[in-house]
Amino acid sequence: MKLFLPSARATNILLIVGFAALGYALYIRYMALEQSTVGLACGAGLDTWLCASRRIVTVLFQYSVFGTAALIVAALNLLRPSLFLFAAALALACLGVVLYNIVLSSLAIGLLLLSFARRAPESD
Repeated sequence: MKLFLPSARATNILLIVGFAALGYALYIRYMALEQSTVGLACGAGLDTWLCASRRIVTVLFQYSVFGTAALIVAALNLLRPSLFLFAAALALACLGVVLYNIVLSSLAIGLLLLSFARRAPESD
């Protein structure tokens, strides 16, 4: 029985995906969401990509989109493990943990860890 374990190359790609998502989430949280000057400027009508990103991320985390999407993709990955689903769930979970969707994203990370105990899909 061969378990679902990424190769060394796939692990490097997963590290890049995870750190990129984590870095972007930290940037948005600490440079756009929690900066009062940015909030005041965007509220006054400033139209920049940072204000647009701030509005989009605010709406998404209010409706727990990051956590819900991470949980759905992680559950799909648990049912049928693949590197693409794992990378997508990892990126969404990193975004969700940093951007205030902690509960659902943490559950998604747990499902991602459980997917390592699954059997790898058989090649055709």
